[in-house]
Amino acid sequence: MQIEVLKSKIHRVKVTGADLNYIGSITIDVELMEASNIIEGEKVSIVNINNGERFDTYAIPGPRKSGEITLNGPAARRVHKDDIIIVITYALMDFEEAKTFKPWIIFPNEKDNSLT
Repeated sequence: MQIEVLKSKIHRVKVTGADLNYIGSITIDVELMEASNIIEGEKVSIVNINNGERFDTYAIPGPRKSGEITLNGPAARRVHKDDIIIVITYALMDFEEAKTFKPWIIFPNEKDNSLT
């Protein structure tokens, strides 16, 4: 049996932009993507702390150490600049493997989205 479990989580980052006219996705500082083991094109779930919105999109890398968290395309309507969000990914795995799996969870600084 396979189950879906938490794989990665960027806990509480500040939205730095919303670009309605972009094709779609969320742009994430590549340093945050690497630290949380999220790859380009991976499906991500977004939880907006400010308004309770929950939705899915996919990740694209932004400039390293920029702190960028930009929601693009239709997702831009579900956030405002300076909202605090959580970015989550899940993985399918064998039930027994899931019992010992440890997800990548990071807690960036909410003021500038840095890791330090």
